[in-house]
Amino acid sequence: MALYDKLKDRSAVVAVLGLGYVGLPLAVTKAKAGYTVIGIDPWQERVEEINRGKSYINDVSSEELSPFIENGMISATTDFSVIRKCDVIIICVPTPLTANKTPEMRYIESAVRDTTQHLKPDQLIILESTTYPGTTEELLKPELEKSGLKIGEDIFLVFSPERVDPGNKTHKTENIPKVIGGVTPKCTELAVVFYTNSVQNVFPVTSPKVAEMCKVFENTFRNVNIALVNELTQLCNEMKISVWEVISAASTKPFGYMPFYPGPGLGGHCIPLDPFYLSWKAKEYGLYTRFIELAGEVNDSMPRYVVEKIGRILNDRAKSIKGSTILLLGVAYKKDVADIRESPAIPIIKFLQELGANVLYHDPYLPQFDDHGLRMAQVELTDPVLESADCVVITTNHSCFDYEYIMEKSTVILDTRNATQKMISSDNVILL
Repeated sequence: MALYDKLKDRSAVVAVLGLGYVGLPLAVTKAKAGYTVIGIDPWQERVEEINRGKSYINDVSSEELSPFIENGMISATTDFSVIRKCDVIIICVPTPLTANKTPEMRYIESAVRDTTQHLKPDQLIILESTTYPGTTEELLKPELEKSGLKIGEDIFLVFSPERVDPGNKTHKTENIPKVIGGVTPKCTELAVVFYTNSVQNVFPVTSPKVAEMCKVFENTFRNVNIALVNELTQLCNEMKISVWEVISAASTKPFGYMPFYPGPGLGGHCIPLDPFYLSWKAKEYGLYTRFIELAGEVNDSMPRYVVEKIGRILNDRAKSIKGSTILLLGVAYKKDVADIRESPAIPIIKFLQELGANVLYHDPYLPQFDDHGLRMAQVELTDPVLESADCVVITTNHSCFDYEYIMEKSTVILDTRNATQKMISSDNVILL
């Protein structure tokens, strides 16, 4: 088979649809493996930056990207017609939720429609975007077959979930095991050949549904356990017990326990969203995933809990939230990234502003941001800024923060991430 040979000897041309946190690192990984990659993205600004060799993703440096642009191994375009000269099409588009927490499928649907217009025989189509179990066979397969090409014979369709962890210095695209579920055994076989050339470990499963369920289960597992520890945090707070000490003690057990940690809420592209894809799909079968939805409720409540705790801290000092200056350290959803998707810092800021607070923030990874109608620019972290804040709230534990300096200059700190645990103990620090 010509396609098999191209995948094997790396002469296949790869199209990556969506050049965000998943697509761009994937494009670089495939280029490193020897494949020629064409990135397709509707944002002209992104395309122009990539073609200049400039990366806008933390996990891919411009120094890493630029050589592949110069030697023609990676290029970018807004023109979907280039799919005609590609052998592999990988869909890495966003899959957010609507305001009512139902799957927003328009990006996948649009990508598949545009792909179908330019299909040719002997192409491998891979969906990496996180979605509900059944998407590949129920949504993609019928649409792709409108081209007149049959899945498993003329073209080949696979779901292989992304497992990107922005900012992770140890686990990258090439060393994270790849789960692969094809519509037919031949689809799976071709995808295994393709990914084996660039990923250290490949794990084929029997169907796309298994691979889709695997992805949402991984993040539902984390969502539920984080909700448990967030709920425990609130109980420990009322009981005057340190939840961090409890977790540390429990972690000494060498079996049957895995530590999860509390925080101001969930952020990112997966954990806050994926469980709702699963609970939405379950209703189709007359099932209600109460455990999953309850976990979502607990985690969604954490920003309000943080604001309530700020109110208590100020009240103990004869102050109110209204009129107080609150400084947030970090607005990214996790440390050492510039990713603000679903960040709990955003609702915290909004709640505080609604209560009349003067809210400032400092985040060296995000000098300014515009998200959900909230537009702000950071303040510099200076003595006057720290000393004038009625409460400093650590919402992101960036490793570049000088916590000893912050503790020395601040009147009171609410540390929602336990970022100061290894620092000199201070009476002005309150843990979540």
